[in-house]
Amino acid sequence: MARFLSIWFPFLVTNSMVRLRPSLQQQPFVLTVPQRGRKVIEHASPTAIKKGIRRGMVVADARALLPELQLFNSKPGLETKLLTQLAHWCIRFTPVVAIDLPEGLLLDTSGCAHLWSGEAAYLQTIITKLKAAGYTAHGAIADTIGAAWAMARYGQEQQVVPPAAHWQDLLSLPPAALRLEAEVLERMKKLGFCKIGQLDAIPHSVLRRRFGQQLLHRMQQAAGHTEEWIEPVIPPAPFRVSLPSLEPIRTATGIALALEQLLDALCLRLAKEEKGLRTALFKGYRIDGGLQQVSIGTNRPVRNKAHLLKLFEQKLDTIAPELGIELFVLEAPVVEAFPAQQEALWKTLGGNEGIELTNLLDRITGHLGTACIRRYLPAAHYWPERAQYPATFLTEKTTISWKTDHPRPVQLLPLPEPISVAAPIPDYPPMLFRYKNEVHNIQKADGPERIEQEWWLEQGQVRDYYIVEDEKGARYWLFRLGRYEEGKPQWYLHGFFA
Repeated sequence: MARFLSIWFPFLVTNSMVRLRPSLQQQPFVLTVPQRGRKVIEHASPTAIKKGIRRGMVVADARALLPELQLFNSKPGLETKLLTQLAHWCIRFTPVVAIDLPEGLLLDTSGCAHLWSGEAAYLQTIITKLKAAGYTAHGAIADTIGAAWAMARYGQEQQVVPPAAHWQDLLSLPPAALRLEAEVLERMKKLGFCKIGQLDAIPHSVLRRRFGQQLLHRMQQAAGHTEEWIEPVIPPAPFRVSLPSLEPIRTATGIALALEQLLDALCLRLAKEEKGLRTALFKGYRIDGGLQQVSIGTNRPVRNKAHLLKLFEQKLDTIAPELGIELFVLEAPVVEAFPAQQEALWKTLGGNEGIELTNLLDRITGHLGTACIRRYLPAAHYWPERAQYPATFLTEKTTISWKTDHPRPVQLLPLPEPISVAAPIPDYPPMLFRYKNEVHNIQKADGPERIEQEWWLEQGQVRDYYIVEDEKGARYWLFRLGRYEEGKPQWYLHGFFA
């Protein structure tokens, strides 16, 4: 059963102002916006509200009522920025978090609360931490988004609605709890509707005729008869396991033990679904709000705990726990099919040699980075720059074979570099060439090998390639671009032989 948490921040912007300027803690202040040639109050602090200041008041009227009122200009998009930051902070409690403008967050808590010993403790932990950060926050957990939204704003400050009991709890709330437009609410007020229970007793055809389809849609959403989804600020990883800490973890041993426990859970789930991970993220959420994380990658699908643990151990010393880590999360953003039969094949003699090689490459890339190892496969092209491509993983297969009819250099330059040469007659290799201000006298040469431009891809001149060797024994791959009868051709250096 799905469960949702709605968090409401009644004074979101003004609480943030106090955090930036603690001197405003007990001061009446407002944020204003220009409207029709005058300034209007958009946000008011709790102290200002207690003294009669309300949103929408003209600044001149508010100043007459409260001369000591302090004014600040409101910035467009400030609510979205603040809620997005808070949503990223809440990801430590659930991977699915969405902003709910203008003053709320929505969390999908399905399958998460048990990590905090139940929904009551889960909600209490979140609200307590938000209050400690200086925010006024109300929260409610219910079966539907609409019910959680309504109870957070019109119910108790912290409330967990039991499963399947949300609609009965909503009947005593005002119609505004259904997220209706202001015009509809004003019409209901004039007709004397002050509770949702009064609307529930009226036939739907009458409600539709009086107040429109939106009212019925909102009622069905709150009751759970119409599905409603939230759009998370960060799409959740398909494979994710969490481990909260009773006490903040500050030692390397504690971090390693947490990683080992999470790997047990993740590998077990991967085995059940016949998957293997290609990348993994180990995250530690600190009590000061900071996030520490390390990542690994593999050359093939893996769900072997011992191997993954070795890869992570290379980077665990980069995690700075500071005052302590309160929540550990292990994610596998990229996974691939890895059936049990395929895993068994790796245990044969040849397969074991292959797996040892990939494990070694995983450890090397973990130390030196993914750019230190490249594997190239042949491509169906004649032009040298297009004749190969980097493989995405070690075991990637190709349908064509390497061309062996002509030798190719060990190192191919990404782009040919121009050189100056001295050639005796046309269609002969050069006697010498100058490259990077160094003259190379050619002792041996082989060629030419003519390679035509692939006309179906682009137009261009032909290339005549030569393998040359200088007086020091170094061998180079040179080519002449174009024919002599077409004008003076240009020479280039394109690669180096061993």
